[in-house]
Amino acid sequence: MSSRIVSRTEQVATGKLQRTLGLMDLTFLGLGAIIGSGWLFASQNAAVIAGPSAWIAWVIGAVAIMLIGLVYAELGGALPRAGGIIRYPDYSHGPMVGYLMGFAALIAYSSVAGIEAEAMRQYAQTWWPQLASSASNSSQPSVLGWFVQLALLFLFFLLNYWSVEIFGKVNSFVTAIKFIVPLLTLVVLFTRFHGANFASHGFAPGGFTGIESAVSTAGIIFAFLGFRQAVDFAGEAKNPSRTVPIAIVLAISLAAIMYVLLQLCFIGAVPVKALSGGWSAVNYSSPFANLASALGLAWLANLLFADAVLSPSGTGNIYLSSTSRVIFAWARTGTFFRVFGRLRPGVTVPRPALILTFFLAVFWTLPFPTWGALVGVVSSATVMTYIIGPISLSALRRTDPELPRPFRLGGARVIAPIAFVVASLIIYWSGWKIDGWLIGVQLFMWLVYLVLHSINKNLFPDSVSFGQAVKSSVWLIVYFVVMLLISKFGSTAFGGTGALKTPLDQIIVIIISLVAYYWGVASALPKSNITEEDVEDNSELKLGTY
Repeated sequence: MSSRIVSRTEQVATGKLQRTLGLMDLTFLGLGAIIGSGWLFASQNAAVIAGPSAWIAWVIGAVAIMLIGLVYAELGGALPRAGGIIRYPDYSHGPMVGYLMGFAALIAYSSVAGIEAEAMRQYAQTWWPQLASSASNSSQPSVLGWFVQLALLFLFFLLNYWSVEIFGKVNSFVTAIKFIVPLLTLVVLFTRFHGANFASHGFAPGGFTGIESAVSTAGIIFAFLGFRQAVDFAGEAKNPSRTVPIAIVLAISLAAIMYVLLQLCFIGAVPVKALSGGWSAVNYSSPFANLASALGLAWLANLLFADAVLSPSGTGNIYLSSTSRVIFAWARTGTFFRVFGRLRPGVTVPRPALILTFFLAVFWTLPFPTWGALVGVVSSATVMTYIIGPISLSALRRTDPELPRPFRLGGARVIAPIAFVVASLIIYWSGWKIDGWLIGVQLFMWLVYLVLHSINKNLFPDSVSFGQAVKSSVWLIVYFVVMLLISKFGSTAFGGTGALKTPLDQIIVIIISLVAYYWGVASALPKSNITEEDVEDNSELKLGTY
């Protein structure tokens, strides 16, 4: 154990990061990340896919994320470390699984700031048309529009570069303001509510399959992903064992109530004439703002256009910061470039990781992405990083029972496997077009790990033997392969060939998920890969690593 601590310490320069974030800061970090572009676009996307039954998709999404959030509440309380989502798989299953989850997280996290900048530009072009490439292709930015997005990302970078305390306080203030606009929207649009809309063209025109598809691809899961911020910033929180679990539950609960109500009021407020072609024909470029204009509420439309800049901007700012923590944590496990795990003396921000984060965010704003095109990939990639959480929780309870757990999840033996199954279904619902690419990349990166290790055995940490690392990862690779095949041959509603009809396809996903869950728990390291520096309070600060 001590040798590993020395090797880690040698990887970084001495520095110290302060624990300055309280419960309100952590809760607002979650809410601030949640209340971004998701609520501005996802209500329409869900209605187009699922019709009036779209609100059910929000309930399913909220329950799914809450189950996963409760798992991370225990892990985050027991091991409050920055970028914990990357570290927990390393603790329970070793560096190879941690490496795979790190790569998925890199895709999931790094793209969000760019997506939010894209959403801001798309709404802002209503009064600044020059931001769009052309009237016929308003989803793509003009040269000016792209540079506006770049300037916004650079502003986020500067806000994060100097101090996490300043960042946290600014975020709390901004989140408090932007929380007011959705609430006002609810109140006003409910005054224009048409109950008959819920029977227009059928309550669920796409059937339950449409509801399932909306959960993954409409932006619903994407809209809830901000809960993880409390875990990412746990290394900088006051009394994290208490504040992290509470912040997770509060953020998800408050957001779920607001999102369901927003979906209901959107469905009820759509003018009857706009539904002549069915729900699939509803096509507002700026959904809530355009809806307000159609209802003669110009003042609300203008307010929504203004908030459409503020909300995504606040979320993008948070994700630029949290992505740098995830990259830092990945580097600290020894399976990513060590330079990004460095912290200079007297500096309270992981600047090398933040710089990489900025360039990755800029990459996602290049002409090829749009909000709708990227959100499905981000959602699926993020859920992919979550699947290991329930397994790590159960595995660590077995391999490290003496680890202090200030928040111990009751009923974990039931909740953990259900959370894993739900996460697997969300990945499947994302469809073959997304899964084929995302899972394929994960399998490719696993092969890259094997090849690089064969070339240079000192490239990866030796805290766990290579043989044990492979043994603890086989279940995950088999799970990926099987999920890839099910997605390929599954229902045509999810982009498959249709060889597996619904509900057979989803029954198979559930069975495979349960097998993978128990296999994954059994494949954990014989002894957890948690070192003294990981469990000792503020140890990383004392060692100068964080």
